[in-house]
Amino acid sequence: MLCISGLSSSLYAQSDKPKLPERATLRQLIDYALENKISVKQAQIDEEIGRKDIASALSGWFPQISANGSYTHNIETPTTFFNGQNIKMTGQENTSAVVLQADQQLLNPSLIQASKASKYVKQQNAQNTESTKINTVVDVSKAYYDILTSEEQVKIIQENISRLQKQYNDAKVRYETGLVDKTDFKRAQIGLSNAKADEKRTVELRKYKYDYLKQVLGLGAVDNISLSFADKSMENEISLDTTVQLSYQNRIEYQQMLTAKKLQNINTQYQKSTFLPNLSAYYNYAWDFRDKSFNNLYNQNFPRSAAGLTLSLPVFQGTKRLQQIQKSKLQEERLDWDIINLENQINSQHSLAMATYKSNLNDWKTNKDNVDLSKEVYNTIKLQYDEGIKTYLDLMTAETDLRTSQLNYLNALYAVLSSKIDVQKALGIIE
Repeated sequence: MLCISGLSSSLYAQSDKPKLPERATLRQLIDYALENKISVKQAQIDEEIGRKDIASALSGWFPQISANGSYTHNIETPTTFFNGQNIKMTGQENTSAVVLQADQQLLNPSLIQASKASKYVKQQNAQNTESTKINTVVDVSKAYYDILTSEEQVKIIQENISRLQKQYNDAKVRYETGLVDKTDFKRAQIGLSNAKADEKRTVELRKYKYDYLKQVLGLGAVDNISLSFADKSMENEISLDTTVQLSYQNRIEYQQMLTAKKLQNINTQYQKSTFLPNLSAYYNYAWDFRDKSFNNLYNQNFPRSAAGLTLSLPVFQGTKRLQQIQKSKLQEERLDWDIINLENQINSQHSLAMATYKSNLNDWKTNKDNVDLSKEVYNTIKLQYDEGIKTYLDLMTAETDLRTSQLNYLNALYAVLSSKIDVQKALGIIE
């Protein structure tokens, strides 16, 4: 019965899960991932856990009310010394008490620290979630462009197979009619087989890329996914304003470091405040019951009540508090160095991302020109081969150059888009 219940819950959770739109665009993929990716959900849960921890810590400022009850049966009743004689007391065989007490903290260094730190703890948790979302946008964008590149690669390879198939058929006819020997025919057969193997390899790799995108989106292995590439030209996405100045404050890692520094500063203040006393107020009301007979124990009560203040002052704890203060100050100093080190890392990351983007952009432009040139060369040699001026080896070489330049162009285009995302991440402007 338990297994059936668990299975039903699992099936309900799957059916209740939102579905990705058919032929999803990049924006829809990003929005879906930000809502459903496992790491994003985990970060949001961690953020909620943090809020509960804060509420739990601050609850110490509220009155703490407790109730206690007791019952005692005196097997041997106590005695008292009176008028030179030990007199056994009566009516004390059974005693009982119910005490209701309220305590209110008035001055407590730990609670003061929790109150000051709560704002920055919330901020820190929110920044952790934001960092996860930024990485999600980067991962989804790169995965989408990688799939788009593979789709274009498959098209290019299939176009290449169509050309090679025609060349193979022509070479076979020429061989069978005795116009040429079997060399051209065999070369065409080899080229066609290699192209089909290349198509198979690219298609299989494309399957993995779709599965990786599912993982990034938070989809299951059995979930279907279809992407929209309509009116999606990767060339339109490569432009980037390279004049944007780097600002450390835009980086989520830098913001997280500043928040950590503020929290450490609050901890230093707390360590200093441990020299202060703890002050609390209390009020209690008690119902006392006592009687020789248990049956009559609760027939009459003897109430009592008290209110007062409790002051606790730690006078000497060795040098523990002084050492804790010095330790916290050293941790602050270390965070200062961490911030400087992070600034250097951000500078280096930005420099590398920008250099890579510019280099990839130049490679893309070069490969784009090479595609046009290789097409022109192939078309010329194809005409010359048909007229018997060029050999089949020349045609195969031109065909290989064309396919290589087209694939290099696609790879360069993806590299530009990927490095553009890295630049945006380094600048802290990922949307």
